[in-house]
Amino acid sequence: MPELPEVETLRRCLEPYLVGRRIESTRVRNPKLRWPVPIELPARLQGRVIQGLERRGKYLLMHLADGAVILHLGMSGCLLVRPEGAPAATHDHLEIVLDSGKVLCLNDPRRFGCVLWCPGDPLEHPLLAGLGPEPFAPAFTGDYLYQRARGRKATVKAFIMDSRIVTGVGNIYANEALFAAAIDPRRAAGRISRKRYHALAAALVEVLRQAIQQGGTTLRDFRDAVGNPGWFQLQLKVYGRAGEPCPRCLRPLSEVRLAQRATTFCAACQR
Repeated sequence: MPELPEVETLRRCLEPYLVGRRIESTRVRNPKLRWPVPIELPARLQGRVIQGLERRGKYLLMHLADGAVILHLGMSGCLLVRPEGAPAATHDHLEIVLDSGKVLCLNDPRRFGCVLWCPGDPLEHPLLAGLGPEPFAPAFTGDYLYQRARGRKATVKAFIMDSRIVTGVGNIYANEALFAAAIDPRRAAGRISRKRYHALAAALVEVLRQAIQQGGTTLRDFRDAVGNPGWFQLQLKVYGRAGEPCPRCLRPLSEVRLAQRATTFCAACQR
């Protein structure tokens, strides 16, 4: 699933193609996504000008004058910009035709993504209203994590992947940040000191910042809107490297499953 760096990479790539452009038409080829594409969406969008493109967690928000389109890529979705008249690809479910002659296509083989219409403020939509702070927001600090972790028995990895605590952090970047902060992902969130939460908050911000700079992580199918892969996979320290030498101590990296997700860490360096 695309995580925060991939969605932010996509937002930055799409912005010059979308913002300020008028929507000529919308073609819904298959409305059966995670939630059905609203039947009224083409009429809602026709003739409207895209005023802005925002990311909230792993969601993209396409702002119009009286509402917004909420987009989520699910497990395998992607948004691509193609010229009008280009043949549709397998698993293309929705096309937004722009006055520039470009078409924004949602391609989603597993159909776990969504395209929803939200009148008014999309940040008040039920999907977004309960999200925690952005990792780059001033409210996201070590003190914040420490206070939210009080009394929690869940693992620290599950804690930082909870979108109600901090939004946008998925499996890849949770693994990498916990390694950078030298924290064992199996530890109970409520058993970690304030000082170590300061280290973890800083590690999360730095790992995500570097991943955005590299255009995200492409392990299988992530591409930006014009087909470019990300390159942060070349900098991964632990994710997907179980059994390989730890970059710090050279002992083999361990792997366990936490919350049904593969979790790679160094049993010697992370405590």
